[in-house]
Order: sequence, then structure tokens, then C-alpha cells
Amino acid sequence: MTHESVIATWRQLLHPGRSWVLFANGTCVILMEPDGDLAGQARDLLREFGPVQAGTPAGDFTTIGLDDAPGWAVTCHHPDILTYVADDELEADDDLTVGLFGRGKRDQDGHELVVVHVEDKRS
Repeated sequence: MTHESVIATWRQLLHPGRSWVLFANGTCVILMEPDGDLAGQARDLLREFGPVQAGTPAGDFTTIGLDDAPGWAVTCHHPDILTYVADDELEADDDLTVGLFGRGKRDQDGHELVVVHVEDKRS
């Protein structure tokens, strides 16, 4: 999985008029009210809502099988933060395994905060 393939996947999945930021491990922050420095705005959201804290809502996730791309989106306790898990990243494809893997990627992105792409759709 390359950053370019993940960018293409998110472009395919998300509303074309939305601004969003992609982090190094596949976590996408959708900016519903983009303002100023989009990378900084997304980092602030992911810094707060990305790291996993067991026993709290930050540990929760839902796994969504994708019809328009090979893989899954893993949600978290913030509705605008999703993590992409490609179908070739795991041998197992059950919701628990995929969800835990995606949650781990979000946790890593929430600590590292490395932006790899900004999709700025502001007019």
C-alpha cells in the first residue's frame, strides 16, 4: 500500500467537495469546517481524538466494509476521523481483527501526526 493508492481510495470514497487530511498510516481527518492551516487543524483533532485509551470511547471502533474500494474504513469516537485498512494488509477479514488493526493505525497516527496529503476544497 502506497500513500498514492490511499489518497486515490479516499478521493473515491469521500464527497468531492470535502477538505480532508491524510496521515502516514492511513487515517483521514475530514474537515467539516476547514479554516486556516488545514494540516494544523487536522493534527489538533487527531492529537485529541486519535490516541487509543482502553476502557474509554477512544478505544471504540466500528468496521465498515467498503463497496467502492478493496478494504475497510475503521471509525472511532470522532465522526470525522476514519482509518483505511486495505484488504492486502491482513490475512484475516473478520470485523474484530480489521477493527483492532485500524484502531492501532489510528493510535500510531495520533501519536506521530505525520501528514502526507492535504485535500483543500475551500472555495
